[in-house]
Amino acid sequence: MSAPLPTAEFAGLPTAALSDAMDRLALPAACQGVRPLAPGQRLLGRAFTVRYVATGRPPGTVGDFVDDVPPGDVVVIDNGGREDCTVWGDILTAVASQRGIAGTVIDGVCRDVHRARDIGYPVYSRGWFMRTGKDRVTVSDVGTPVSVAGIRVRAGDLLVGDDDGVVVVPVEVEQEVLAIAREIEDREGAILAAALAGSSLRDARAAQGYHQLQRAGRPHPDEEER
Repeated sequence: MSAPLPTAEFAGLPTAALSDAMDRLALPAACQGVRPLAPGQRLLGRAFTVRYVATGRPPGTVGDFVDDVPPGDVVVIDNGGREDCTVWGDILTAVASQRGIAGTVIDGVCRDVHRARDIGYPVYSRGWFMRTGKDRVTVSDVGTPVSVAGIRVRAGDLLVGDDDGVVVVPVEVEQEVLAIAREIEDREGAILAAALAGSSLRDARAAQGYHQLQRAGRPHPDEEER
């Protein structure tokens, strides 16, 4: 497995370019239905994974895993997409923010959303709902692979979030994804510059191979002309 890149390499790259880059590699990445809690938030960090399951008898607990999350990591919670009970609230938000945790991604819902919005802590979830997860769900695993909206997330995988949502970049393809995403951003920037300078959009896109940028196995646009 390739060594992880510094997360700062991905700073400023939009999820759209990263999603297109993953499409070119024919790999799933986009966590459909998982949205930012507030506009303008940005999330970047490595996954600290937590899985919840329905509680039994006697009931378990919702866990104190936040004590074990390294600064800069993203808490990734798999609650099976449940929207009937929460697994993240204001205490976790305040503690995570104070300890330098980079954000939280939930396949499920959160509550006490005013806290996260007030302090600017990034939360991505399927929504918010006030009912507690206590005595309804319990932590079953920490640090094992989980699923968020059908996308597999392993501890240490890269999470990137912006206004468009969240993408997951597996550590072993980070270098390829970074290179492709930068190329896509450069080519789309060239398209926009040309169009605003007077070129037709059709010609500007054709010059950069726009309609194939995300296509798996696509040749480089310069090679298409040979």
